[in-house]
Amino acid sequence: MNSQPLDTTAGQFGTPTDAEGYDIDADAFGEADERELARFMSEQTCLGFIYHDRREYEAAVEAFYQVDRHQFAHLTDEEAREAARALTDAFWAKDDVEQAHIDGADVDPELDEADWSPVEDALSRRAGIVGMDPEYAPKTTEAWRNHKTGGDYWTPTMVAQSHEIDAAIGSPQEKPKYGRSGYGHLTTRYLTGLELHDMHTERHWKEAADVMTDYYAEILGAQEADR
Repeated sequence: MNSQPLDTTAGQFGTPTDAEGYDIDADAFGEADERELARFMSEQTCLGFIYHDRREYEAAVEAFYQVDRHQFAHLTDEEAREAARALTDAFWAKDDVEQAHIDGADVDPELDEADWSPVEDALSRRAGIVGMDPEYAPKTTEAWRNHKTGGDYWTPTMVAQSHEIDAAIGSPQEKPKYGRSGYGHLTTRYLTGLELHDMHTERHWKEAADVMTDYYAEILGAQEADR
């Protein structure tokens, strides 16, 4: 991946706070053993979000591809890239929907009733490529919408992410005994990563990377156990 150290000036982002904690050099990332690969995937996930904030479409696709080609080991490289492109398309479609309803920190309540179908369509494409439960698309769309409008985004996020995890490891998450009606620790790790990302400080950013490293390490371990 050809990349350069990220410019963290506020002008590169939607708001000044979006730029905080993003001083990351993509060239410093590498792949080796499973733990290092998990760290690489975590950092590429972070870069995907950063490139989205910077409106660098192809760079975002490349970052998400570096994640998808490892977390969905059953996909060909071409399929993994198309899955990453579908996710990136969904982010860009989300921005298009929000643009007409957000002015700075003010969110027009009508955003809740806006046409989010382009977002869901892109996510449906991703679900089809990966082989995820189709519910992934509407639940992710619901989570993204509620995240902006103030509704419950935790529940749809966990529903959607449980489908992504199932596709990544090839089977539903399991618990040895009680609490089986919950969404599982991997799903909540992902949600924790999102919450830390929302804080936009360097400390929280590093914590998010650590949480997501554990998340991907367990996915990779589950894949290895099935081989």
